Amino acid sequence: MKAVVITQAGEPEVLKIEERNMPEIGQDEILIKVRAAGINRPDIAQRKGHYPAPEGAPKDILGLEVSGWVAGFGENVKTWEIGDKVCALLAGGGYAEYVCAPQKQCLTIPEGLSIEEAASLPETFFTVWNNVFEIGKFKKNETVLIHGGSSGIGVAAIQMITAMNGEVITTAGSQEKCETCLELGASLAINYQQQDFEEEVKKALGEQRVDIILDMVGGDYTIKNLRLLNRKGRLIMINAMKNKIGEVDLLRIMTRELVLTGSTLRPQSRNFKGHIATQLMAKVWPLFPDKIKPVIHTAFPLSEAAEAHRLLESSKHIGKILLLV
Repeated sequence: MKAVVITQAGEPEVLKIEERNMPEIGQDEILIKVRAAGINRPDIAQRKGHYPAPEGAPKDILGLEVSGWVAGFGENVKTWEIGDKVCALLAGGGYAEYVCAPQKQCLTIPEGLSIEEAASLPETFFTVWNNVFEIGKFKKNETVLIHGGSSGIGVAAIQMITAMNGEVITTAGSQEKCETCLELGASLAINYQQQDFEEEVKKALGEQRVDIILDMVGGDYTIKNLRLLNRKGRLIMINAMKNKIGEVDLLRIMTRELVLTGSTLRPQSRNFKGHIATQLMAKVWPLFPDKIKPVIHTAFPLSEAAEAHRLLESSKHIGKILLLV
């Protein structure tokens, strides 16, 4: 099979197509003939040598989410048939013609979506569900601040939270991106290039504050985030693109009973990810396509994976970037 391989740590041009052996199917795994693969920030970190693949995942083939058709399965798999359409969360290996995925991490394609669109879902929807709904214990009518609202995570979070009767405030880096966030359901979108998000949230909410903040920025956003939380508010970190070091006011955390937490999805167990998959199938998948839709910026052929990475790193996109196999 053909696969996009990291030939050495470095810039996007280190990604090359090579011939590789077909993956061996584990007894609890599904072999997927890949139609599309999603591009995600952890792919960039791994390409640069900063985020090694976990044990059992290909060390030099990127890709945390795919869609395609079932091409084979292990002896313990009973609920899938050859030819079924599927999307799946992976620990790696998705930039290829074939990949194996644990059956617990495989989902049917939501109603009304194409097989290509489905590749944009697993990594972001698993991440948002785990952090906002499981860790953050979101409740209806709560207000959530989402940083990076036009990112893959952001467009998923805005739609999921509004569909579950929450209010979303978001930040984004241009007027066009802010307008997209508003179209997706955000009540306020703040252009962080031109406005101070802390001041704009305070203006909008008055004495009120937000209940949950989902942050992928870190650095000097941290102290501002803490000042924007209601009593018992939750600040949830999923990345630290600006800086992994942030200032915190410990007295504020204590007196307002705040929670500062975070998570990473990739190293979690198959059972952990399987639990999230079950929740998504039951509670989120039925919301497609009426209340939630995929937001895809563009798709590249597998041979242009380097260009796809350059676009993601430029942050000029809105929504997800795909590779088509």
